[in-house]
Amino acid sequence: MNVKEQVLKIGADAKAASRELAKLSTRKKNAILDAMAEELDARRALIQAENHKDLAAGRAAGLTNAMLDRLELTDARIDSMIKGLRDVAVLNDPVGEEISTWNRPNGLEIHKRRVPIGVIGIIFESRPNVTCDAAALCFKTSNAVILRGGKEAIHSNLAIADAMRTGGESKGMPANCIQLIPTIDREAVKVMCQMTDHLDLIIPRGGESLIRAVMEMAHVPVIKHYTGVCHTYVDAAADLAMALRISENAKCQRPGVCNAMETLLVHQDVAAEFLPKMGEVFDQHGVEIRGDNATCQLIGTAKPATEADWSTEYVDLIVSIRVVDGLTAAIEHINTFGSGHSDAIVTENDKAAVRFLNEVDAAAVYVNASTRFTDGAEFGMGAEIGVSTDKLHARGPMGLEELTTYKYVIEGKGQIRA
Repeated sequence: MNVKEQVLKIGADAKAASRELAKLSTRKKNAILDAMAEELDARRALIQAENHKDLAAGRAAGLTNAMLDRLELTDARIDSMIKGLRDVAVLNDPVGEEISTWNRPNGLEIHKRRVPIGVIGIIFESRPNVTCDAAALCFKTSNAVILRGGKEAIHSNLAIADAMRTGGESKGMPANCIQLIPTIDREAVKVMCQMTDHLDLIIPRGGESLIRAVMEMAHVPVIKHYTGVCHTYVDAAADLAMALRISENAKCQRPGVCNAMETLLVHQDVAAEFLPKMGEVFDQHGVEIRGDNATCQLIGTAKPATEADWSTEYVDLIVSIRVVDGLTAAIEHINTFGSGHSDAIVTENDKAAVRFLNEVDAAAVYVNASTRFTDGAEFGMGAEIGVSTDKLHARGPMGLEELTTYKYVIEGKGQIRA
């Protein structure tokens, strides 16, 4: 069987599975999710052994430390996947939820109800925990899922998917609800993107090149999880000690993720006091600083920034810093160079905060908090499918509700249209 035939069969099997999934009760789905969690825990050593193969191959291929960090499955990250499954199991099931109901003058009763999307394809890179998170959310919402991970995590992804299938099927999960394309051949992505008979939606998670490629090839709807060029703006009225903590966390706590800060904007009135201290903190973490002229004068280790730096997602220990003359300039910079992901202001000025929240065009906007909170689990959604930088039909962290659509159910008593 060639790649095209293989992927088309996976698609057909997923479509059939989605119809069986729609019949499962919430109670049954929750028991299956708990069984998946138990099987992941039981296979922890095997999953980590497979992950070590991927890490060794990644080091040999010259992956950056940030990329290797995204790839590694520590005990804590496996614990997080297991917790994510159990958290999703206890969340409310949106399928069948009554969004609204109304009656027409002719007596028709109209209901708008949440239903599964059907079959969802997830194309992702690097982070093998996405296999678990995506499958859990899709399953809870009665969507069959086809996963296609990057070549750098192939062994890890296969081990996780197999554990979830085995655990789920032990409690009655229909076959082929969760499938992972086992080949790293790029042809599989093209076939998947054009599988209009079997696939209802594609969600790509990864770098800009992957998302652009998927957009160009896709014949089915796509929700983009585009670049995370996230900003923190330190206002003239900021608590500077707070600003230091927030900026350090946003950049350094885990730099290789989409909600990490990439650009720091600082009001000119506090730059001379704030930036030398910020530079010391970044230097301690090994962060490379690329700044405008004012920044380079205040931080001796800073390198001159290029125009491209302002719109670059580094996903690494690199940060760009610009000194601005006020809130208006900060908002203009973010709306010009940002990716609509997550942006924060640090300020004690309520009017400045309100204006920032209203005028910055991003999926998540913060006052006095780190952008690192843009995450389904941190928002109380359980695991997440990703962070959408689109505006339709989902925006920001995508949890259970975002993996449903709706249909109209109309109840009558013999009415006919005149």
